[in-house]
Amino acid sequence: MLAAFEFDDKILAQGAEISRKLNQLRLEKFPPNAKKTLRHFSMAEVAHYLGVSPNNLKRLHLERKGPEPTIAAGGRRFYKPEQLSELRQYLDKNGRADAKKYVPHRKPREKLQVISVVNFKGGSGKTTTAAHLAQHLALTGHRVLVIDLDPQASLSALHGFQPEIDRNPSLFDAIRYDDEKKPIQNVILATNFPSLDIIPANLELQEYEYATPLAMQTSAEGKRFFTRLGKALVDVDDLYDIVVIDCPPQLGYLTLTALAAATSVLITVHPQMLDLMSMSQFLLMLGNITKTIKHAGAHVKMDWLRYLITRYEPTDIPQAQMLGFMQSMLAEEILKNPMLKSTAISDAGLTKQTLYEVERCNFNRDTYDRAIECMDAVNFEIQGLIHQAWGRL
Repeated sequence: MLAAFEFDDKILAQGAEISRKLNQLRLEKFPPNAKKTLRHFSMAEVAHYLGVSPNNLKRLHLERKGPEPTIAAGGRRFYKPEQLSELRQYLDKNGRADAKKYVPHRKPREKLQVISVVNFKGGSGKTTTAAHLAQHLALTGHRVLVIDLDPQASLSALHGFQPEIDRNPSLFDAIRYDDEKKPIQNVILATNFPSLDIIPANLELQEYEYATPLAMQTSAEGKRFFTRLGKALVDVDDLYDIVVIDCPPQLGYLTLTALAAATSVLITVHPQMLDLMSMSQFLLMLGNITKTIKHAGAHVKMDWLRYLITRYEPTDIPQAQMLGFMQSMLAEEILKNPMLKSTAISDAGLTKQTLYEVERCNFNRDTYDRAIECMDAVNFEIQGLIHQAWGRL
């Protein structure tokens, strides 16, 4: 006969033990202070993200122009992450007046782009998408703020923040309804990527789901809850070009607040029948709720809406058929480039890293190259939509 046990005590103990072990792994991976660092980038990678040829960079180095790379065995050149920005500034300053601009910061007439990454169903690749998109935009010269709105804090963990250990703030501190509300600047933290900041998540975010309906009964601020994030972002509007929001896998007040602040929406979907059925229900619920907050004064006009096919296996015939079925209905709204399923992405995740952080030499090179090529194709396509929204050709 099984002995009964106290459920709360057991899961609290297990949660604490898992947290302790994760922190131990973090200390071993990133000594001495468990803070994530970022590797050096090869000359070929730097040239790729700058949009120049490797020979151009090699010529700059030989002419002693721009930042000095690290020379490794065999004469291979590597650049520190912060040197990408230095190279951009140098190329932008020393190019011809009519030449390509290497610093893509938005101009005064171009509005802040806020991209909400959403799906009602967990496991659709939402956090992986948001993390890689934000990092790619930073590597290509944009000033990026990524916001983790999921109380489970997976995106925060990918960027080296363990909420129960670090006691980091969350967006709740900037959008709460009481006197403890803080300016959004006070909850923004730097990441290991230059030009990429984060507002991490913690369990306190869930309080917004409970506090909002109470505030709706007692105050005008509560009735216009959907304006809170947009108003908070005004204070940092001149610091960033793009905000990427990883929404929680539920249609609650956090997701609605993010959508009301968004200029664009990216919906991740796995090409399986159950996932498509779930997304159908999500869209119907979202549309009806959005109409309600629209009547209450929410601004819900978007520059673009796209569906990203995630964890796609081209050789899987049912998946290919499902993709064809979706394309027959959604046509132009589906991104041309799907995110392929790859062991490189899952293997990188074992050490709480992304494809942009891991060393290529730690993987089967063909596997890594296919994965990074696919990830770049997705992110460059989204970057193109952002620039289109700004009116750039």
